[in-house]
Amino acid sequence: MNLHDNDSAGRLITRDREPPFLEPWHAQALAMASLLVSSGQISPVSWTNALGAAIRASGENGTADDSESYFIAVLSAIEALLADSGKVSKAELHEREHAWEEAYLRTPHGQPVTLD
Repeated sequence: MNLHDNDSAGRLITRDREPPFLEPWHAQALAMASLLVSSGQISPVSWTNALGAAIRASGENGTADDSESYFIAVLSAIEALLADSGKVSKAELHEREHAWEEAYLRTPHGQPVTLD
């Protein structure tokens, strides 16, 4: 990605002419990772290692090498680091994932998904 390339609206674009974040959660995931590192909750080295491992695992599973798989790897790395550090349990992560899934399934198309 060349961060100096802009489209006609002034938005950042990648080399393949797509915006760097195709979905709001992509930006939110990177923002969470940045906050966790900058606040000292996880070290930069731990973050780099975890993200690299998640990306490698994604490739080994035959997942397409695209923007979506990258941001899924970002989420996976965040979850792994928080679970490994004891800041959140795997059970809590599992519960939250299912709560979001249920909220998504009951939300009418076009409406924002929210948790109760």
